[in-house]
Amino acid sequence: MARHKPAVRSLPFDTHPTALSAPLLVWFDAHHRKLPWRSNRDPYRIWVSEVMLQQTTVTAVIPFFERFLAAFPTIVALAAADEQRVLKLWEGLGYYRRARHLHAAARQLVASHPGELPNDPDVWHSLPGVGRYILGAVLSQAFDRALPIVEANSLRVLARLFGYRGDPREGEGKAWVWSAAESMLPQKRVGDFNQALMELGSLICTPTRPACEKCPLAAQCVAHSEGLQEKIPPPKRQPVITAVSEVGIVIRRGKQILLCRRPANAGRWQNMWEVPHAERIEGEELSVAAVRVAKELTGLTVKPGDEIIAIRHSVTRYRITLACVEATAAKGTFAPGFYTEAKWLTVAELADYPVSAPQRKLVNALVSARDG
Repeated sequence: MARHKPAVRSLPFDTHPTALSAPLLVWFDAHHRKLPWRSNRDPYRIWVSEVMLQQTTVTAVIPFFERFLAAFPTIVALAAADEQRVLKLWEGLGYYRRARHLHAAARQLVASHPGELPNDPDVWHSLPGVGRYILGAVLSQAFDRALPIVEANSLRVLARLFGYRGDPREGEGKAWVWSAAESMLPQKRVGDFNQALMELGSLICTPTRPACEKCPLAAQCVAHSEGLQEKIPPPKRQPVITAVSEVGIVIRRGKQILLCRRPANAGRWQNMWEVPHAERIEGEELSVAAVRVAKELTGLTVKPGDEIIAIRHSVTRYRITLACVEATAAKGTFAPGFYTEAKWLTVAELADYPVSAPQRKLVNALVSARDG
């Protein structure tokens, strides 16, 4: 049986797309931010920016985008790059699977469509890391394709505009909000309209205290007319937080430190580098944990020393405390197991390898200790 689209609630006002798109585009033309990826309609630049912007703020993305485009100004340059170089330039932006997918998709596109990026939804849909959002964002902005997009900001605008009381982030609500976005698309300037929805959510229709008096759609907004701006959409369900205690071992051999590479199937931080670390057993002393983890992950017998730094970070619903301990290699050689390979490096050489954000904090602490 065919699935029916969830009905989009009718507004108590004129809802012809032009009645919404026209004032929104006028506002966007006057108030949009001057962002580096908006300088032209180059689909490659749009694509890179949209991948970076997923789950990341505009302010955080700008320097990464500029460095990434300086290193890989074209899709051909990106496709030809080594993955380690791509990951290094992505370092600090997080969600590294995005970088790996972007790199793999670039190689796929260059192989199948040399010369230019295609204006073809079927081609884009087949690429790793390209879902409905990226598909609509790139093709609407680069080629003015009539495709909607939904992300956190536009989702909030649409839910308030139509007065949707359910949760538009999941289930039937998620299907509803995509239908609402599609129903509003204008005949022209679709890409600008999609950007305008996101910009309105970012600058005006904010999660709390929205500036309704400055909104070009206030007269058409159900939530505004009913005083429900602070209740629509409902707050996200907060996950149960789990505390995790880990130990990381800075294994020294003379002036060198052992850096290990995570496997391609590691789940997170695939193919990136780190000092060996693992979860501590409940009640386990730090020095005992350091000896155990070093042996289990590297095959080395170590003599533990002092704690260097405790790094606190979060991964999804986990709040992790990583206690980093200095240790001296006493016996044995590195044995591949969980880690695919390892290198003995000086502190200065650590900067050349892509590592996660918490591991970069550790590296910075080692550099400071060396220079102090």
